[in-house]
Amino acid sequence: MVYKERTFFGTDPGDAAANQPADLEARVADTLAAMRDAEVSDVSVVARGSTIVLAGFIGSPDEADRAVDAAKSVEGVDAVINQMTIPPLRG
Repeated sequence: MVYKERTFFGTDPGDAAANQPADLEARVADTLAAMRDAEVSDVSVVARGSTIVLAGFIGSPDEADRAVDAAKSVEGVDAVINQMTIPPLRG
């Protein structure tokens, strides 16, 4: 019997799964959820290849910057597009 390495289109199946957009979205979302210094519950994460789009509402420009930096820190992310908005104050 001959042992043959498992491959999926020439790559290890685990590596292929790790590069899927849904996996990248989940890893970025988990990273954002772990942030203690920004409220990101109204932010959505969408992967377009290795580019992440962050959209939704966030509390301040500083929080948006921290969210973008956190997303950029995730392995596999090459770029982050910031489409987050700060809701107007009600008063």
